[in-house]
Amino acid sequence: MNFITVSIFILTYNQEKFIAQTIESILMQKTNFSFQLVIGEDCSTDATRVICEKYASDYGDKIMLLPSPHINIGLIANYMRTIKECNGKYIAICDGDDYWIDVYKLQKQVDLLENNPNYSIVHTGVKFLFANGEFEDFINLNNLKYNSFEDLICFNFIFSVTAVFRNVQFTNPLPAWVEKYPYGDWSTYLWTIKDKGQIYYIPDITSVYRKNIGVSSGLKDSYSIDVNILKDIYSYINCDINKEILLICIFDKEWGFLVEQNAKKEYKKAFVLFIRLIKQKKEKLFWIKYYLHSLVNNFFRIKTHQLTK
Repeated sequence: MNFITVSIFILTYNQEKFIAQTIESILMQKTNFSFQLVIGEDCSTDATRVICEKYASDYGDKIMLLPSPHINIGLIANYMRTIKECNGKYIAICDGDDYWIDVYKLQKQVDLLENNPNYSIVHTGVKFLFANGEFEDFINLNNLKYNSFEDLICFNFIFSVTAVFRNVQFTNPLPAWVEKYPYGDWSTYLWTIKDKGQIYYIPDITSVYRKNIGVSSGLKDSYSIDVNILKDIYSYINCDINKEILLICIFDKEWGFLVEQNAKKEYKKAFVLFIRLIKQKKEKLFWIKYYLHSLVNNFFRIKTHQLTK
């Protein structure tokens, strides 16, 4: 395969029940361009590797199965080694337990990116699949207005199974700090549009996302992870406006965490964070009053709760 328009990377580990459906859903895509599956299989202990090898043998022109790491290296290390092998003009993600249901998914997204150079990421609506076998359609029309770096730093509203984005690795490889965190998709999207590029949302359901399984569903400290990702990317941003917006977002997230700690009666932790944050502000009196106000509100909330018991 000479020129690849889209590289679809699949991360999989112990997903023998799902991986064939994932691969088949990608192979059924109808496009007028070339695409390639890049599979990062992370030393599974079940039949996942055997299934992937069979597909790689049958579809050698479309599937690149990365060598087994011989030991399980974990999600983020597997993420980094797999995305580095993606040589397409664009990249799509489909985890080994998710799958696509619209045969024109890639064609729709690539057409949009090809015809609109100002867009760098295109994502779509999604269908949730719960453990009990029930489905739920999810089309968030608010995503039509969430289209910028400023929006994306607030929270990751992109379901990875629906995303296609420009491959910036040729000129701007992902930095090593991405490997510090348990997931890489949000960091990758931010890296893709940190200096330019917008996000486009197609309100069509193209993919199925299995809910409440995987690494991200079990994370308990996503606040500190998100804040540290934003802090790490800050020094790499060339756009002054985006830098300013990022600093405001980091402060807002940390202040929100401070209020949350007071609500949990973690007053010492909240106060230590308050001292660090207040040093960043010129209007110290305002923020001191704001902090005390949150404490008073929390005190009355606790008292009211006790009286109504």
